[in-house]
Amino acid sequence: MNRTTNILQQMVKGTVFGLLVFFPLTLFTSCVDTEEKSDTPTGNFEALWQIIDSHYCFFDYKQQEYGLDWQQVYQKYKVRINDNMTETQLFEVCCDMLGELRDGHVNLNSSMDYGRYWAWQEAYPKNYSDTLERRYLGTDYKIASGLRYRVLDDNIGYIRYSSFMDPVGEGNLDDCLTYLMLCRGLIIDIRNNGGGELTTAERLAGRFVQEKTLVGYIQHKTGTGHNDFSSLEPQYLKPSSRIRWHKPVCVLTNRSVFSAANAFTVMMRSLPNVTLVGDHTGGGSGLPMSSSLPNGWSVRFSACPMYDSHKQHTEFGIAPDVPAALTDEATAQGVDPIIETARSLIRSK
Repeated sequence: MNRTTNILQQMVKGTVFGLLVFFPLTLFTSCVDTEEKSDTPTGNFEALWQIIDSHYCFFDYKQQEYGLDWQQVYQKYKVRINDNMTETQLFEVCCDMLGELRDGHVNLNSSMDYGRYWAWQEAYPKNYSDTLERRYLGTDYKIASGLRYRVLDDNIGYIRYSSFMDPVGEGNLDDCLTYLMLCRGLIIDIRNNGGGELTTAERLAGRFVQEKTLVGYIQHKTGTGHNDFSSLEPQYLKPSSRIRWHKPVCVLTNRSVFSAANAFTVMMRSLPNVTLVGDHTGGGSGLPMSSSLPNGWSVRFSACPMYDSHKQHTEFGIAPDVPAALTDEATAQGVDPIIETARSLIRSK
């Protein structure tokens, strides 16, 4: 068992999904051992390809999904590399190669640019309007750290949580749920939530589970081969010992829900009183690590696959239970069809 595997196992031990930070623009840094390459365009390209080849975790899954062949990718981009090219040209080729992975957790970072794959959200409708958010929240909403919340006029609670990068403590959650306790149901709007601290997502989800519940599985890399993984390890969500919610809940999602927010969606989907409303999430279910190239550029990549409670990948996102979308007509009238669909569902219960 190599050093990388030991690090990963220590990181995830004793918590649901691990104490990690997930966000498209946030690097979780943990070095991996790589064969030393020369600091030339060729050397840096070879080092990058080798790092991904040895440590990336979704090769088989993405080969099945869309025919990814990493060796073929190497041949495709190798011919574009020569030692007389500029740093800008090298960066472009390397980013193009990494884009073949179709992974929002794969990034190449240099002093001049930040290489990323964001088609998981950019290629789809936003299904969110900050103008409509202001209409529904009004001006007299409550603020508890990263939470914005109020009671809507049909006695349904509404919580807006835009980023798990904004931590929420147990006291914040106690105060929020106490304020909303007489509501007939609750809407948790995580649209555009790109991730953040997974422990915060777990802390929030723990307020809606009544017993220890299986919410997913994780594997760890055990070697450099594409199929070198540990067995599936179950991940459980435990109920909070503080105030918990027992009434209906709707979680609102769109394509910009990613990483820790995608994991929160996975957790909540496992609970019987929760309904997902809106659009497909963006995904991002690989535990990320990072390494450096000879020239100092940093590359981040998915290193450990995580699954839902049915042992299915959620790397490419999660479909809602009840689809809903914004329309130009509704927006012009000041109406958010996704929120209104959730309100209707809660009223019907």
